[in-house]
Amino acid sequence: MNENSIELFLNFIRYEKRLSSLTVKNYLSDLERLHKLITKPTMSATTEDIRLSLAKLHASGLSGKSLSRILSAWRSYFMFLIKSNQIKNDPTSGIKAPKSAKKLPQTLSIDQIFKLIEIDDKTFYGLRDKAILEIFYSSGLRLAELSHIKINDIDLHDQTLKVLGKGNKYRILPIGSKAMEAINSWVDKLKEVKNIDEQEYLFVNSKGSKLTNRAIQYRLKYWAKKNNIPENIHPHLLRHSFASHVLQSSQDLRAVQELLGHSNISTTQIYTHLDYQHLAKIYDQSHPRSKKKMD
Repeated sequence: MNENSIELFLNFIRYEKRLSSLTVKNYLSDLERLHKLITKPTMSATTEDIRLSLAKLHASGLSGKSLSRILSAWRSYFMFLIKSNQIKNDPTSGIKAPKSAKKLPQTLSIDQIFKLIEIDDKTFYGLRDKAILEIFYSSGLRLAELSHIKINDIDLHDQTLKVLGKGNKYRILPIGSKAMEAINSWVDKLKEVKNIDEQEYLFVNSKGSKLTNRAIQYRLKYWAKKNNIPENIHPHLLRHSFASHVLQSSQDLRAVQELLGHSNISTTQIYTHLDYQHLAKIYDQSHPRSKKKMD
């Protein structure tokens, strides 16, 4: 590709913008890509050329993130041409890169959840970790929300939990009966070990210090391995599973939004896709007119 305009642009971002050599190399690669796609000087590209080029790249399997980066490089080049009076119009104006399909969050089945939480261990660690797992799944907490629970955040009479979520906003969550049993057993064990203050954190280590997020993550993986759960268990997986299972049972998106502490319902709506997948699977298995034609 022999275009003086590209060389001028590269010198501009290299010496005036002071971009790294790797970034300059990536810009060159993206502009060479455009030249090959439209088979004419890049400074002569039209809006239709840009649209068709993006469509070809999208069809080749590039992600929305990669396409956005490439389009950004092209746009920077054309803006440089306009400012240096080499062209009048930006062919990338108004064009947006195709978005990648949203990845649905992974969830555990109800059977896997029950198997994971089935901990028959009355030691300090066993009772504590069972309470952690139960409350994760019972209330759909984020990791930071769980690690910051204090003993007086739990209302034993109403079986509710006060949680400090994102944006320093509190919400009150119900605690399931199984989780409540596990919490009571853990608090009783904690009393045997030390004199506890209601202002103290609920989940602590053997020295009485607040349990770190990393330690909680480690304990989840420990029990997953011990209870033969093959999935990569992490706190958000339990949160996803909670949301999906509640939505499947209740069909109440607003309620799930409140429980999860989402400020925008669009964040919660991803779980409707999970629910749809479940319903679609049931439909395919049961509806007499949905059976796939056999060869």
